[in-house]
Amino acid sequence: MILYPAIDIRDGKAVRLTQGDYDRETTYEDDPVVAARRWAGEGAQWLHIVDLDGARAGEPVNLDHVRRIAAAVGLRIQFGGGLRDSLKVEAAISAGVERVVLGTAAARDPDMAEAIAAAHGDRVVAAVDARAGQVAAEGWTEPTGIGPGELAKLLEKRGIKRFIYTPVELDGTMEGPDLDALREVARAITGELIYSGGVGSLHDLREVAALDVANLGGVIVGRALYEQRFGLAEARAALDA
Repeated sequence: MILYPAIDIRDGKAVRLTQGDYDRETTYEDDPVVAARRWAGEGAQWLHIVDLDGARAGEPVNLDHVRRIAAAVGLRIQFGGGLRDSLKVEAAISAGVERVVLGTAAARDPDMAEAIAAAHGDRVVAAVDARAGQVAAEGWTEPTGIGPGELAKLLEKRGIKRFIYTPVELDGTMEGPDLDALREVARAITGELIYSGGVGSLHDLREVAALDVANLGGVIVGRALYEQRFGLAEARAALDA
């Protein structure tokens, strides 16, 4: 199972939001490259990067920073935020991104998501970010009326084979993961699922690993790493255990 350190970029800085609320932001690094180098130095295999400005604007805003990170550390990058059409996906890949994450585009336009998946195959990931049991779009601000498992199942039929599930109410809280919802979404699909949201301790990671969900391929962690609740090596060991 892969541990993905998160780098969320807003106004050129590495930040974390609490519960997806742009008014509840904590800045951890003035330059996201500093965060990337830290996680690379601790042995990260991947980085999970979100363009928070892009998620609200509907198009990537921070690709220059993504290019800088790719050049500085050489790690594989999973990137989302504002990727609403094929041209923006191509721009992200040209910036050095290994995987592109479709959020609003996948929820609002499954036909386009299918076309992007057909063009880029395993490089495409769908984000199913949920508030109160409904997938939230447009930078987590608008409910879509569809459940995360239901959307994931629909998109899997359209050719997407990897998904990120985030219960937005827990994101950035470090209050523990939603294990029941994680299990429910995982059961809805046969493709790989990556979990994000609420992880605040090594115990949380061990609980996720102990679910023994066959298609759970990784966990994204942000604030707990930045606030040194545990180190990257410890986190990976907890997941492996």
